[in-house]
Amino acid sequence: MKKRIDLSNVVSSGYKRIIALDSFVQNSDLDKTHLELIKVRASQINGCAYCLNLHTRDAMNQGETAQRIFLLNAWRETELFTEEERTILAMTEEITLISERGLTEETYEMATKLFNEEYIGFIIMAIITINAWNRVAVSTHKPID
Repeated sequence: MKKRIDLSNVVSSGYKRIIALDSFVQNSDLDKTHLELIKVRASQINGCAYCLNLHTRDAMNQGETAQRIFLLNAWRETELFTEEERTILAMTEEITLISERGLTEETYEMATKLFNEEYIGFIIMAIITINAWNRVAVSTHKPID
């Protein structure tokens, strides 16, 4: 792919704000497994090779199994994911594909039964953050390390 703009240099103040948001999410009380599932699933949907490469590796380094990563895009068809993880994956898909239906009432209600309001806020912020990073990497052709 042809090299494109490096946003971290050209608009560094805006880029640093995405880094700050990412730092907020990383340092939140969001479970690390939940966070990596969000990052990988959103990156699959958005076709972000850079983020998929990075976050599948991070997930495995944190103890995630290869089987669960391989089946993540078919999570509805397997019993490998907990009720909490399934709800987070549904939220990730609905927020990532927001123009289709947005976060549905059904999914949001399920989340309120499983998580407190603050945790739901962390989930939503994590989804927003990885979607921002996916858009940065895909639109700039960020090379895979």
